[in-house]
Amino acid sequence: MTATERLKVLYEDNHLIVAVKEPDVLSQGDASGDVDMTTIIKEYIKEKYHKPGGVYLGLVSRLDRRVGGLMVFARTSKAAARFSRAIRDREFRKDYLAIVAGETNASGELTDYLVKTRKQGRMVATAAESADETARLATLKYRKIKTFRYDGKIFSVLLVNLVTGRYNQIRAQLALAGHPIVGDFKYGYRGNNYDDRLGLFCCRLAFRHPTTNALLDIRRLPSGWLWGNMEDDQIEFE
Repeated sequence: MTATERLKVLYEDNHLIVAVKEPDVLSQGDASGDVDMTTIIKEYIKEKYHKPGGVYLGLVSRLDRRVGGLMVFARTSKAAARFSRAIRDREFRKDYLAIVAGETNASGELTDYLVKTRKQGRMVATAAESADETARLATLKYRKIKTFRYDGKIFSVLLVNLVTGRYNQIRAQLALAGHPIVGDFKYGYRGNNYDDRLGLFCCRLAFRHPTTNALLDIRRLPSGWLWGNMEDDQIEFE
């Protein structure tokens, strides 16, 4: 089965496509030459609509390689520009599910100033924006869905809403709060490998359609692995 045949498209029209990225698939191509979502979607459009030549596709929402979940792509430059404005104006909602080490509070809000290190490419906290001119304010909100025990350890599943969108923000902030994401050795997780999977999944995208202005609220829950059957948890989204 080819990559395009495995593709899960949840919404599409002439202006945009929302699809599910599997873990360990790149958002867009890089020097590795490994499979990436941008190429997969372009091939999908060419095959389905019999389009000769090049296909325009704008990458709207990026996910780290090891993160699975929902991604949206713009099929026109006008849609891409309007999506960029919506993200800049914080009118584009992204919710994630995260499996973290330990038992967290029932809910909370995390605010940090983050700086990207040059050598390791990690985000680290600084006391205030004035401490480093490259520091960026990062804010997220979370609600605990459940706590479970596995392999003799306690884990929590969190529903996370990004208020700001910074590089590795969820991974860095949860680690700073003392609850690194399962499998995130870059940010201090020290438990078992669990198939080299990262416990982070983009489960919801909510935004206005770039041309009709209709509200699109698209959701997808992970399953299998440590996630189990998330449908049984009856998650309530805000």
